[in-house]
Amino acid sequence: MSSFTQSAPAQSAAHSRTDSSPTASSRTSSAAPTQADLLAFVRRVAEDRDLIASLPLDPEGRTWLRLEGPDGSEAWLIGWPPGTGTGWHDHAESVGAFLTAGGALTENSLAARLPTDGWKTLELSEDVDRERKLTAGEGRAFGRHHVHEVLNESPTEHAVSVHAYYPPLPRIRRYSRTGPVLRLESVERPEDWQ
Repeated sequence: MSSFTQSAPAQSAAHSRTDSSPTASSRTSSAAPTQADLLAFVRRVAEDRDLIASLPLDPEGRTWLRLEGPDGSEAWLIGWPPGTGTGWHDHAESVGAFLTAGGALTENSLAARLPTDGWKTLELSEDVDRERKLTAGEGRAFGRHHVHEVLNESPTEHAVSVHAYYPPLPRIRRYSRTGPVLRLESVERPEDWQ
């Protein structure tokens, strides 16, 4: 059975880091995990029904548990109250994967490669928006600089998801969006959420 040490309500899953003794990876090499490895890991964790059920769910704010990901990756189990979301953000140089373990989530993303640095405002073309509905057991992997927002659009049901990133999050860039205009609002680094 998997274990963990702490959970906390929050606006961002990356704001509280704790060490834990979580679900282990079946990989035994020390090679960097790929997107496919991370997706396989979050799928295995989501199948651990005892771990999923152990996550405290808050009626107003997201909750999370930090897990030990495969081969030095960062992993999280996140609870989403009805109507909550992340806002637009990316994970900078990290690749990642997430999977819905309970309920349903919506991912809105941009199907465009954005400049990585040196800009504050971009006007997006009309064809860059993508939307995915991810119900329990459905997930996705993504590459570096993937800009998205994740939402629990249910008015009544919690959702639970498992996330993994490699390398561990070096920074998170947060954006605001008005129509086609995407604005860089802030850059968070690990020391901002530890």
